[in-house]
Amino acid sequence: MRRAAFALMLAIATPTLAADPTDFAAPGVPPLRDRAAAQDRLLKARLDQVIPRLMRAQKVDMWILVAREYAEDPVVRSMLPATWMSARRRTVLIFFDRGGDKGVERLAVARYPVGDVFPTAWEPEKQPDQWTRIADLVRDRNPATIAINISDSFALADGLTVSQYRQLTKALGPLADRLVSHDGLALGWLETRTPQDMAVYATIMRSAHAMIAQGLSEAVITPGVTTTQDVVWWYRERLADLRLENWCQPSVSIQRPNQNSGAVANQTIPEAQVIEAGDLLHVDFCAGMLGLKTDTQQMAYVLKPGETSAPAGLIAGMAAANQMQDILISNFRAGQTGNQLLAVARKEALAAGLKPIIYSHAIGTHGHGAGPWIGAWEDQRGLPGVGDYPINPDTAWSIELAAMKAVPEWGGQEVRFALEVDGFFDGKKFSWIDGRQTSLHLIPRRP
Repeated sequence: MRRAAFALMLAIATPTLAADPTDFAAPGVPPLRDRAAAQDRLLKARLDQVIPRLMRAQKVDMWILVAREYAEDPVVRSMLPATWMSARRRTVLIFFDRGGDKGVERLAVARYPVGDVFPTAWEPEKQPDQWTRIADLVRDRNPATIAINISDSFALADGLTVSQYRQLTKALGPLADRLVSHDGLALGWLETRTPQDMAVYATIMRSAHAMIAQGLSEAVITPGVTTTQDVVWWYRERLADLRLENWCQPSVSIQRPNQNSGAVANQTIPEAQVIEAGDLLHVDFCAGMLGLKTDTQQMAYVLKPGETSAPAGLIAGMAAANQMQDILISNFRAGQTGNQLLAVARKEALAAGLKPIIYSHAIGTHGHGAGPWIGAWEDQRGLPGVGDYPINPDTAWSIELAAMKAVPEWGGQEVRFALEVDGFFDGKKFSWIDGRQTSLHLIPRRP
């Protein structure tokens, strides 16, 4: 039964709308053995589809990736089978474009084949020195360009350590002159989402949304008793129960009249506050499964006795944050940089009377993923380097932003409405992976 259900999940072709927020089950969370098999299928599909296109687009003949156990290049780590928790000893992966229909050859210069996707190309009994074997493979193939992962701007493309670079150049000798370093291959590999990825992403996202909704409900929160840290650790325990990855520590914070202490990126969130009726709650929640990450922020209002809805000013603040999301995603264009998108979206938001703070980023293999930064909460002018990288098709995004808005019911106090929701850009249009929050969660829930 479980295997059949998981096969159905893998067959999903398009993202679906968000699950009913009152449905607190975590859908589509299969057993670990099935997850590992599915993750390996996703990896093989990505290697087959993404690498040849990237290498030819970047005009690179060979790509050499070097990692040592517990000192993995982030790109190498993303290419390991689900049952490999790290590289083994020194693991060297080589891609070589044989041209035309011959495709890209994949090799592992390691003591073991790397799953069934990188056959081993080294027999230590015949050639004890691993670096000599690497040099022999390179000479035999005679590539004009050899890519390595060194980057001044992007940590995810900067995985070749100094010691391994020194040994690689020494082994290659005159061929080291053919080494090239740029961000395109590493970031392109990490940021590109395949149809197979997107077929399962909605289910992963739906599981995260279901957990957030349960945490922001009377099932977990009792006003006057429950603290913000109680909810944080409930989320951690729930992730552990479902054997999902928590790639960041959740946070839960409060805004209330005359105490604007929560949900503000540049303020310290108190270690623990008791949640009271009338509070505006903010949750930042991260999860991962099948090598894909989610990053979500949602908000909730704790009803006072006799209330059936949030104050109109808080409802208007949520609408302002949704309007900002609409502005940002409507301006996505393939080829423009993160800084260019930031400038266009801020100009439009300000003209609409909004007070925007935009700090969105790519998501996928990593939570704060490969791709351009679209602003930073502490700097809305645009960022050199990380903001100058282009937006590419077939990429996933965390649309993370905040709208500042005065709330009349709180004496005109300015409140931060911070939301984060994940979506997909196919090169022409932007769509939410599993819907978005458009109204505040209410505690307790209303019929």
